Amino acid sequence: MLAVEAQAGAGQPGSVVGWGQTAMAPVQAGIRFTAISAGGAQHDLALELGGTAVAWGQNQAGQCDVPSGLGGVIAVSAGFEFSLALKSDGTVAAWGSNAVGQTTVPPGLGNVTAISAGGYHSLALSADGTVAAWGNNDSGESSVPAGLDGVAAISAGGYHSLALKSDGTVVAWGYNYFGQCDVPTNLSGVVAISAGDNHSLALKGDGTVVAWGSNASGEGTVPAGLSGVTAISAGDESNMVLKSDGTVGVWGFEDPPGQATPPAGLSGVIAISAGGEVYLALKSDGTIVAWGLNNSGQGTTPAALSGVTAIAAGTMHCLGLKPDGTVVEWGGNPLEGLLGPPAGLTGVTAIAAGGNHSLALETNGTVVAWGDNDYGESSVPAGLSNVVAISAGGVQSLALQSNGSLVAWGDNTYGESTVPAGLTGIAAISAGGGHNLVLKSDGTVAAWGYNRSGQATVPAGLTGVIAISAGNTHSLALKNDGTVVAWGAGLTNWPSDFADDGQSVVPPGLSNVVAIAAGAFHSLALKSDGTVVAWGAGEPDNPSDPFGFGQSTVPAGLGGVIAIAAGAWSSVALFAPPSLAPPTLMPGGSAQLTLNGAAGMTYTIQASSDLVNWTPLASFVATNSLTPFLDAAANSFSRRFYRAVAP
Repeated sequence: MLAVEAQAGAGQPGSVVGWGQTAMAPVQAGIRFTAISAGGAQHDLALELGGTAVAWGQNQAGQCDVPSGLGGVIAVSAGFEFSLALKSDGTVAAWGSNAVGQTTVPPGLGNVTAISAGGYHSLALSADGTVAAWGNNDSGESSVPAGLDGVAAISAGGYHSLALKSDGTVVAWGYNYFGQCDVPTNLSGVVAISAGDNHSLALKGDGTVVAWGSNASGEGTVPAGLSGVTAISAGDESNMVLKSDGTVGVWGFEDPPGQATPPAGLSGVIAISAGGEVYLALKSDGTIVAWGLNNSGQGTTPAALSGVTAIAAGTMHCLGLKPDGTVVEWGGNPLEGLLGPPAGLTGVTAIAAGGNHSLALETNGTVVAWGDNDYGESSVPAGLSNVVAISAGGVQSLALQSNGSLVAWGDNTYGESTVPAGLTGIAAISAGGGHNLVLKSDGTVAAWGYNRSGQATVPAGLTGVIAISAGNTHSLALKNDGTVVAWGAGLTNWPSDFADDGQSVVPPGLSNVVAIAAGAFHSLALKSDGTVVAWGAGEPDNPSDPFGFGQSTVPAGLGGVIAIAAGAWSSVALFAPPSLAPPTLMPGGSAQLTLNGAAGMTYTIQASSDLVNWTPLASFVATNSLTPFLDAAANSFSRRFYRAVAP
């Protein structure tokens, strides 16, 4: 007997993919990493054991958009808004910002053994001991000294470059205002180098460290007694060292105090990398530990997020609701109180992410709030109960009660927390940057609050609405015929302090829409076929957009989506859980299975003969929504059950 397990896909929580500024990298749990690199523009790179590069953090210039099909990578280096990868064939790949040619790899460059990405320039070391440089050269950082050879290592800083020669001496060139290119006299016996923004480090063979250049934050002063060092990494205004016992030390810039302090008990480290204000440590078990500034998710080690039933995106943070009623949070800025959901929070049925605060609705009808509270947006009114819906705006919060009453709290500068008198028949709510939307049971929409861009002026005659979404300064409405109506900023060229990014210009012919989401300056629509349409800031044809972080660049092949969320500068999609069609017995006794899953996602097909013990048969990346699989061993069992699971 061949059968699909009754619960395969049914009720199984889905997986999440994100893109834009707070995007999680789509990395599967359990992946082992072999190399790390922290960039100066709040993004990070890691190299998987199989030679695949992974990126996460800020992505305004595409520095986290690893080229499709890039494999065979043996080293990575993160610069300021750009990334480099060294392949096993000695060639170099580059992506991200190319404003000054930093990602234009010189034609014919080959036999490369090492790479280094600086502020706006790139370095490559060839097998013959020579150095190639390209990109910005305003300070001579890309002008390799004539006759330089015998180089064993390289390091690109903010606007200067370092080279370690095979004889243990160091050569420096480029910007030297802070003395970062003034290599200490008689410095020798060097085994490693690292260039920071305006300072330089050298590790000697005896395990001691030498620093020179800027000392604005103490980065140029090596801690007294520091020894036993095996690796060094210079950040913008701070330094990391790896000691022989597998522990890590950090000194230099630290705001707030404690931000640069390595996590308690961190040990077993084999590699380190310091970025702008983020610190990465690669452990011997292949896992990564990150700490420091996390305003774009760069301080959050990427991992696959699965088992999620609902999603929400705020200005720079995201939330996921799991089937057990717990909440997951990633991205965000700890300085705004976004340190994760309150301890012990369970029994949650709905979530909402605002500017820098979050809301959770519990099964008992009460609301929990956390995060920034400068305007009282996280101060839930005493006695609030019987809540059935919540929404978090820029600095205001909304809660709809079972009796139809709407409660608002937080900032009231524009009257956004003053509910209009006589407002009844409410079916749905949505809080925006400084305005609010209400969907009434008769299919009409009410709006109030900040209205400089017309975001609170509902189009005359708008009816038949089934869903609403309020952005920063624009509004969206989904009609019962599957079309979308938008108004506010991005529809007309409003004053210069309001981004006119086309966020209210609905793509012509857009139809069959089942869900909408408005971000700060972009809009999303989910179609009935599981695909996503995005418009506004972050489109690929407008790389100079100051509000563009790739949030409107939908990942190629994205499908099978069942829910969407738009943050200020990010987009998030929730995949449908995988399912299997009933198996078909083929000639020879094999079983033909068809997986229905989201393209680009990795799934595992498992088999069992007792519905208790499950054996993995294969894991693969779905290439389209229907992917075939053949179980050649099916005839060896009297009965065989199958199921598909997401990571």
